[in-house]
Amino acid sequence: MASIDDLFKKPYAPGSKRKLEISEDPSAIYKATRVSTNGDVKSNGKATVEDKEDDDDIEAGPALPPEETEDGIGDEDRRFFGGGITTDTADALNYIDGLDQGGDAKAEKIDASWLRKVALNFERKISKNSELRAKFDNDPQKFMGSEADLDAELKSLSILSDHPELYGEFAKLGCVTSLVSLLAHENTDIAIDAIEIIDELTDENVEAEQEQWDLLVDAMLDGDLLSLLYGNVLRLDEANESDRAGLYHVLGVLENLSSRAAIVESISKNTSFIPWLLKRVQQKEAVVSQNKQYSAEILAILLLSSPPGRLLFFGLNGIDILLQLLSPYRKQDPAKGTEEEEYVENLFDSVTCCLDDSEGKAKFLEAEGIELCLIMLREGKMSKPRALRVLDHALGGPEGGPCCQKLVEAAGLKAIFSAFMKKHDKQTTEHLLGTLSSMLRSLPGNSAERIRLLAKFVEKDYEKIDRTMKIRREYASKVAAVDQDIQREKSRLSSAEQEDMGDEWLSRRMDAGLYSLQTADVVLAWLVAEDEGARKRIQGLLGERDEELEVVRATLQEQLRSVDVSAEDTDAMFQDMLATLVEHLQ
Repeated sequence: MASIDDLFKKPYAPGSKRKLEISEDPSAIYKATRVSTNGDVKSNGKATVEDKEDDDDIEAGPALPPEETEDGIGDEDRRFFGGGITTDTADALNYIDGLDQGGDAKAEKIDASWLRKVALNFERKISKNSELRAKFDNDPQKFMGSEADLDAELKSLSILSDHPELYGEFAKLGCVTSLVSLLAHENTDIAIDAIEIIDELTDENVEAEQEQWDLLVDAMLDGDLLSLLYGNVLRLDEANESDRAGLYHVLGVLENLSSRAAIVESISKNTSFIPWLLKRVQQKEAVVSQNKQYSAEILAILLLSSPPGRLLFFGLNGIDILLQLLSPYRKQDPAKGTEEEEYVENLFDSVTCCLDDSEGKAKFLEAEGIELCLIMLREGKMSKPRALRVLDHALGGPEGGPCCQKLVEAAGLKAIFSAFMKKHDKQTTEHLLGTLSSMLRSLPGNSAERIRLLAKFVEKDYEKIDRTMKIRREYASKVAAVDQDIQREKSRLSSAEQEDMGDEWLSRRMDAGLYSLQTADVVLAWLVAEDEGARKRIQGLLGERDEELEVVRATLQEQLRSVDVSAEDTDAMFQDMLATLVEHLQ
């Protein structure tokens, strides 16, 4: 059965990509002020003082314009009154307005023929700029004009994001390689604009078919995109606003490319982005910037999707560094809705990604991660549920035994059970049950740590068992309601249609709390097998609703059947554990 935290590993929802925040420029705001048709600057919502009627017949201000003639235009060469323009100019403007409204103009057709023209112009601009730069290397005035032309032509390529059907032709014409080559341009402004265009063309919001996107991206990769992106990371200076925006778009391109696992592997193996990202998230800032937050997010994405990337990260002592960055938040919270809050979330995500590997668990133990998470669990606010998720991953799996033992040795049972006895949301409940299930699975039999764990379930008249049973009943009821709906739907579908609906039905059952139900039953099954008093208590609680241990057994059997024995990452020990628990419930 897949871990519930597969939900955590789902790709980001479409449309969730962040946008670059541009600081307000007073001059830009002034330039953007609209002028009304009569020549007045619009107030844009500002209050204005209206003229007050006056009984006195006093003339004030400039003289009134002369009387209009029949055609509506005054004398004095028919100029400078009304709109302040001549008749000829007015006619010209009216003609242009008609074109803007679709009067006589035909919109240019964006197709392969149009693309070939654009490609030819683009290549010419690149060649001309390159020639002039080589010829007048020491006289920028001689090539600045060609650079401006190239920049304008480059920016015009953004329209392709609305026409992804042309991506394949764009790559075939060789323009993609030329576009990528501009990342090495001597003028960083040109390079930054090229990066921004690449970010736009590969963005997840572009309505491109997978094949179209692949043709474009493969051509970019053939043009050495990854190395050139990293080269720009090294030369951009974030003290400069345009460079700061350029770095943001580099991160955007990395996020776009990470939707394909093979590219993530290449980023991790063939570039130094992971070391750079680790360094970037450590950079001290008075206020966490957008780029620092985004760097933490990209780091989490790469660690999640790339086992080689995680191995490299472990070698950089990455887990210890992340725990040090998280340490200040063990008691204090970042301000809500800020870049800092998202930054902290991403740091927790990065740590969590590393804990499904045995080496990651070892590094986490070595860096005293268990102790830090327990402090957060006792004293934290925003960090509490995130620390619990980290512990769930650290303790889980066939190699979670050392972490389970360390949690008990660090007096963590009190913190775990104190949280367990309170009502929580679904996700927090899942992680609490997961930690308990992992300890029952991994703590050695007859060890002091296991005895202490079992004693917690027995103390205070089995109140923890009562709590576990209450959780079981809650989620059993929710899952049963969904199962009834599914059965009604099945009665109207053919066998083939039912098979097609299988994944959706499973998703609905998981949303209802199937994982919590299954994990609660694993905990109860362990207690039935371990302690006779616990067995009688559980049987008594089930009997209150005319149920027997068979209902717990049925849940475990369903879970056992769902284990994919052919999968490479199948946990054989978990499968054996379920089979043994099923036998004890007979």
